[in-house]
Amino acid sequence: METVILVVVIAVVVLGALGGLIVGSRRRKPLPPPPPKAPDITAPPAEPHVGDEAETPRDEPRRTIEEVDLPGGPAPVVVEEPPVVEVPGIEVPEPTAGRLVRLRTRLSRSQNALGKGLLTLLSREHLDEDTWEEIEDTLLTADVGVQPTQELVERLRERVRVLGTRTPEELRGLLREELLALVGTEVDRTVKTEPEDRKPGIVMVVGVNGTGKTTTTGKLARVLVADGRTVVLGAADTFRAAAADQLQTWGERVGAYTVRGPEAGDPASVAFDAVKEGKEMGVDVVLIDTAGRLHTKTGLMDELGKVKRVVEKHAPLDEVLLVLDATTGQNGLVQARVFAEVVDITGIVLTKLDGTAKGGIVVAVQRELGVPVKLIGLGEGADDLAPFEPEAFVDALIGD
Repeated sequence: METVILVVVIAVVVLGALGGLIVGSRRRKPLPPPPPKAPDITAPPAEPHVGDEAETPRDEPRRTIEEVDLPGGPAPVVVEEPPVVEVPGIEVPEPTAGRLVRLRTRLSRSQNALGKGLLTLLSREHLDEDTWEEIEDTLLTADVGVQPTQELVERLRERVRVLGTRTPEELRGLLREELLALVGTEVDRTVKTEPEDRKPGIVMVVGVNGTGKTTTTGKLARVLVADGRTVVLGAADTFRAAAADQLQTWGERVGAYTVRGPEAGDPASVAFDAVKEGKEMGVDVVLIDTAGRLHTKTGLMDELGKVKRVVEKHAPLDEVLLVLDATTGQNGLVQARVFAEVVDITGIVLTKLDGTAKGGIVVAVQRELGVPVKLIGLGEGADDLAPFEPEAFVDALIGD
């Protein structure tokens, strides 16, 4: 028993000694080095924010609030007025009475070659066959036409033979009488715009491209307004982009309303609406500007006939005016024939008669169509369209 107790004691002592050795060895083991210390980093200067000074502020003298002059009241509010849009005023056209007389100088400037040429030839002491041939050539060159030229030369031959001695005044009077007879003084040249049984009067303007047709329509509106008429314009030339704008500008100048349709739209529809609008507004005249058709385009000419038929669903046309460029001479007669076959031409407007045109075209075109020249254009001015007056025209031809 004692031996067992002794063995147990020895075992406890040995275990205690071993435990002490282990604890001691752990205490002698070196500890791991501490982690390195983070280096000191100097932070960059902060970026300036809105309102910060771009540089280091400097000491400046500052005023106290008592030293600052405060305004006496709130700042005045500035109210901007809207821009004033200038509305173009309505123009007062020049009266038509005697307008051709006032434009006589402009007409005679380019037409005197005919009158003066004839007077010079007729003033020769001996009028032989060569002289009469020169007279005939002068008339043909002036676009009088073959048949009217032959008639005039025969009458001049007879009258000169009877007259015998010829003074310059007698020759001028003789030539004036014969030219007036050739141009015609008994024809009614008024533009029909006042039908007795209804309103409005309807006028259709036709012609080839480049003759000044749209401009003539606008100027005719001025002529009618100058005579105290009210006007509606129909922009039935829908194939030319600027035609409707151009016509509307002419209308606005004299207070005329313009009916227009979409570009490349149906011209007959625009013409129909123009007459309808004119009737509702109670105006005196409706002017319809048609497309400037080439006389060789059969389809377009047929369409012109359609415009005429559609308009006549409202009322008959009172006037169909054919615009011709006087400078084209005999070529204009070809155009006139074709238009006369499509629509019944009632009157002729000769434009550009102040340029290189020959005065004799007035005689030739009247003979060709059997209708009178009613208006002539003598320039680019707004009031340079004048009612045709045979006496003033012939006086301009032969000069003073």
